[in-house]
Amino acid sequence: MPKVEVDIREAYGSYLNLISLITSIDEKGKPNIMTGAWAIQFSLNPPLFGILISPKSYSYELITKTKEFVVNVPTKDIEEKVMFCGSCSGRTVDKFKETGLTAIPAERVKAPWVKECIIHLECRLLDTKQYGDHTLLLGEVLGAYADKEAFSKDKLIFL
Repeated sequence: MPKVEVDIREAYGSYLNLISLITSIDEKGKPNIMTGAWAIQFSLNPPLFGILISPKSYSYELITKTKEFVVNVPTKDIEEKVMFCGSCSGRTVDKFKETGLTAIPAERVKAPWVKECIIHLECRLLDTKQYGDHTLLLGEVLGAYADKEAFSKDKLIFL
């Protein structure tokens, strides 16, 4: 389904599920996906969104090097693929290849969208802060995009 640009407030308002697919990209252009369970909006003005991930993870390495990431909101119909993306490291597994998920170009960052997801928040990394064994990666939302049907509660994966 084609994506349309949406108001960031509208995208935030629909972000009810706890699970997302966070995409990043290496310096050679190879995309990576991780399943994230800890993500939250921080501010509407300016639009800020945060994710908590382990500093030992491959995604952390990529995001802190490239200074960008995309938060992709999955649907129930790809739940098995979402779980797979959280079960292995992108250092050793091409998760796009293994799951059949599709990396497509984002509008404002180099990290890709996951085509099968219904909401995409393109973020530029602004700050990092360690909290226990995880690090908060705070991003400025540069653009929010969604399927028109994204705001239907029966579409979101984990409510």
